[in-house]
Amino acid sequence: MDAILQFLIDWGYWGLFLGSFIAGSVLPFSSEAVLAACVGPLGLDPVISIAAATAGNVSGGMTCYWMGHLGNMEWIEKYFHVKKEKMDRAERFVHGRGAWMAFFAFIPILGSAISIVLGMMRANIWIVVLAMTVGKILRYVLLVWGVLEATALMK
Repeated sequence: MDAILQFLIDWGYWGLFLGSFIAGSVLPFSSEAVLAACVGPLGLDPVISIAAATAGNVSGGMTCYWMGHLGNMEWIEKYFHVKKEKMDRAERFVHGRGAWMAFFAFIPILGSAISIVLGMMRANIWIVVLAMTVGKILRYVLLVWGVLEATALMK
């Protein structure tokens, strides 16, 4: 895992985008670790880093949305290893609230299931993209702010 993380950090903004895409999909990965390393020790531009991480993570989340849109639960469980229990929890969370619940797609473990369920429900794609982007960008802004503050305290 350390080698993969180092590879993504070495690629800068492109690595940040790719790592965030992976983390936004059904694969377990920490885009936060790559972002913190890029903004902190590497000193990459915080605004561009937030944009790259958000674009990658939303792209990964929308991949989950399209998997759900296909609607084959057997494939989702078999090939993407998303358990029915997680899907049921996400469905209860989203039920009756609609596409705006994509805001919470940044939640670890449950976020990909929320995106898949929204795809299965055929939620309005434009609202999903908007809500997902707002949620993920806010998370990254808070993370970068925390990293920059911690870096300033260490100097």
